[in-house]
Amino acid sequence: MPTDAHPGLDPAGPRTAGPMFAALYGSLRPHPERGSRDPYALFHDRSVAMGWIDGLWGMNDAGLGDPGSSLVAWFQVGAEAVPGDRPLPVQPFLRCAGDVVARIGRLGLRAVQVLLPVQGLEPSPRTPSMFAARWFDDRDPRSRTPVRVTLDSGRATSVPEAAGALRDRIRQLHQDVFVCESSEVGGHEPPAPPFDDGFWNGPPGQRVTFEGTLAEWSPDALGWLGAFLGDLAAQQGVTSPLLLTVSTIEGEEPL
Repeated sequence: MPTDAHPGLDPAGPRTAGPMFAALYGSLRPHPERGSRDPYALFHDRSVAMGWIDGLWGMNDAGLGDPGSSLVAWFQVGAEAVPGDRPLPVQPFLRCAGDVVARIGRLGLRAVQVLLPVQGLEPSPRTPSMFAARWFDDRDPRSRTPVRVTLDSGRATSVPEAAGALRDRIRQLHQDVFVCESSEVGGHEPPAPPFDDGFWNGPPGQRVTFEGTLAEWSPDALGWLGAFLGDLAAQQGVTSPLLLTVSTIEGEEPL
């Protein structure tokens, strides 16, 4: 991978459901004797090992944040077309990203930012992500983590317009992976995404903020939340990319 890697679209690249991007914020303590492979190679190899590449996504790029920056690492893939009975593959995507960073060092994760290609979802009354919610039923209750969640539709007004319906659906569905305690149109302003506005539908600004608790502070739970909110947004007629940011309210958590 070139050392000057940066997020962006390759106009000559294959057509996909849309780019899916993840940025991890916090701190990273590198392992003293880590290997020489970079995040791109590690992510590619982990994707191949788990059967995710060229099935759920095609590899685009990856990199580390600048020294001293709160951006620890970022990953970009092209999501394959998503069947109507499947959610966006955010859960395996963040799991893969977490595995890669764990090979590089010890991550103190403060926030995750994910670009969700909701435009690639088929409109459906079903909520496919709910099938994965039971995975979290037997987790330690002490692992529940207070979080702040923002969902941003960029220049489109679709998310603020759907804010009430999104909040109601989160509370109506039989799941406690994410328990929503409050919501507000606008609200908290998350970090600016580490990519150009032309990469999605930026700049950010049309958002809703939810506060509540997440079953656990892990790539699995964060990924499930991303897929879940993508399902709900598509049900409300959202057809543009969405920028999701999830942060701990209590501060940095080890991962």
